[in-house]
Amino acid sequence: MSIPSQPESPVEGFYAVIPAGGAGTRLWPVSRSGSPKFLHDLTGSGRTLLQATVDRLRPLAGPSGVVLVTGEHHVAAARTQVPELADDAVLAEPSPRDSMAAVGLAAAVLEHRHGDVVIGSFAADQVLSGQAAFEQAVREGVAAARAGYVVTIGIAASRPSTAFGYVRSGVSLGVEGAPTALHARGFTEKPDAETARGYLASGEYRWNAGMFIARTSVLLGHLAEQRPELHDGLRVIAAAWDTDDREKVVADVWPHLERIAIDHAVAEPVAALGGVAVVPGTFGWDDVGDFNSLAALLPSVDDAGSKVLGDAGDVVRIDSAGSVVVPASGRLVTVLGLDDVVVVDTPDALLVTTRARAQQVKAVVDVVRARGLDELL
Repeated sequence: MSIPSQPESPVEGFYAVIPAGGAGTRLWPVSRSGSPKFLHDLTGSGRTLLQATVDRLRPLAGPSGVVLVTGEHHVAAARTQVPELADDAVLAEPSPRDSMAAVGLAAAVLEHRHGDVVIGSFAADQVLSGQAAFEQAVREGVAAARAGYVVTIGIAASRPSTAFGYVRSGVSLGVEGAPTALHARGFTEKPDAETARGYLASGEYRWNAGMFIARTSVLLGHLAEQRPELHDGLRVIAAAWDTDDREKVVADVWPHLERIAIDHAVAEPVAALGGVAVVPGTFGWDDVGDFNSLAALLPSVDDAGSKVLGDAGDVVRIDSAGSVVVPASGRLVTVLGLDDVVVVDTPDALLVTTRARAQQVKAVVDVVRARGLDELL
């Protein structure tokens, strides 16, 4: 008789960092600066993206190993959604400085508290499926990180997407505990369609999901070499974080930190030096970047492939195939004779576009901002 497998215990000395920032402008008017997409249930699961992220990381990091980095004005909502996080596990940024400052702050604070530990950075606004495969990839990533690498998880590309960045893999890493890990040969930002098709055909490229795992000493050491001023500023803040001087030091130093993504600050230059590894991820992944990608995550409500985020009873569709409707105003939304349309109806803003133009919603946000209608953003 076979013995059922037991869940693996949390990874010793591992901390999962969740950077939760950004306004998710391509999902406007659902996602806004005051209530960004990670605070919303965008899949109809009953859990917001932030809650789902914490859910999948707790088995790996344990109940006290998940750390959230988010903006000061999102702290209250985040604490309400994930009350299980300890007070000192929520690091509040006074203003957005991009992912390197967020992850670097967590790394510096955790190293100040616990010494040289392994951290993993996992964005709060992604949707994953296949928990077991995700956990296995992270465990391999931790093993490779302990060997001194900055590790990223590369997602198997299901289509030649131009909306994602890519990581190119090389030969086997040969690290114990990370049998599938490979050397990373480099990163590429969102390519054009022809290039993306070539990437997919080569079998060497995977989507860059922005998940990074490293020892704090390794990550901060690379940052010191690549961006010394940013590194030094984060170290100063970390030294004061758990003291009465935090507020003053953060106010003095944080606004002057360089605003740069971790990909550009560390991952890309370190990959060129041979210091980055990639673990292939076989789990489902999406960053829910726009309403077209959101549609792939929602169940169809009719035979025409229409999708509704909210109460389907608030939507009437006639001769409309592939529509995406978000009825969030309390009004009835009707769609007649339009295929592949996106309709997002909120109490103070209405968006009508097509799925093909979903990536361009950010341009609408730019115009709204230029008109001074900040209350809508």
